[in-house]
Amino acid sequence: MNQLDALKQFTTVVADTGDFKQISAFLPQDATTNPSLILKAVQKPDYQSLLTDTVAQYRGRALDEIMDRLLVRFGVEILSLIPGRVSTEVDARLSFDTVATVARAERIIELYQAQGVHIDRVLVKVAATWEGIQAAQQLERRGIHTNLTLLFSFCQAVACGQAKVQLISPFVGRIYDWYKKSAGSAWVEADNAGANDPGVKSVQQIYNYYKKFGIATEVMGASFRNVGQITALAGCDLLTISPDLLATLAATQAPLTRALDAQAAQSLDLSPINYDESGFRFALNEEAMATEKLAEGIRAFCADAVKLDQLLLAAV
Repeated sequence: MNQLDALKQFTTVVADTGDFKQISAFLPQDATTNPSLILKAVQKPDYQSLLTDTVAQYRGRALDEIMDRLLVRFGVEILSLIPGRVSTEVDARLSFDTVATVARAERIIELYQAQGVHIDRVLVKVAATWEGIQAAQQLERRGIHTNLTLLFSFCQAVACGQAKVQLISPFVGRIYDWYKKSAGSAWVEADNAGANDPGVKSVQQIYNYYKKFGIATEVMGASFRNVGQITALAGCDLLTISPDLLATLAATQAPLTRALDAQAAQSLDLSPINYDESGFRFALNEEAMATEKLAEGIRAFCADAVKLDQLLLAAV
């Protein structure tokens, strides 16, 4: 049995791509997208027609509406290839606006429903800022399920659990990147691999806390740099993995065993935590890595959203 098949015994495998023609080879349950992945996809010849067709069909509409229609078009194509859910992201430029995030998420869901997609097959991705988490709480109460992204810290995960969001996406690889860069020449890869990887440890902490206290929010490790990070999180609720790393797992025959265990988490000596807004902001501020990576991630997604805007405008 290859490692991908072995992983699927413990964990729901999710494809992290906008390149939906790669998806069917790996038979994932779910799929995730983001502005950067969609931008990458629409610049490939195979997908340019999706952009030009969407622009032609909705020429004269507001740019943000055309953008959402393009994202939903990709999502619908992906859903035709998988049995589960697709994650579609709210414009990152709304990351600090609760009201606007709720409105944009509701429109995305309406666009999916107009295509005959059931609400339970879509997760709306929202940045795990305080404002984003409050928006997600409102959306969940309305039956719209959310995926809180750009999650780098334990306090973000705790606040998401309090808000009863459907799913969180802690970014393993970006946490690893920060610590590696911060250590510089003192970094020893072997000492920070597998279960000792700082990104892996972050997800382990969140997973154990959720399972200890019966928090229903699903944990989906994301943003992987290597297969070792993935295998060290076997047993996590879900893992969203790029096509390149899915291919590596599928080509590897080495044994793979469960690393995270919900039952084992029950016996851990942990204390429950609650955050109000000021407590959350202070806890996040105390973590330099999380503060920097959250800001950097929002900036990067915003920059790619602007580039996508420009491609849409050029096609009008």
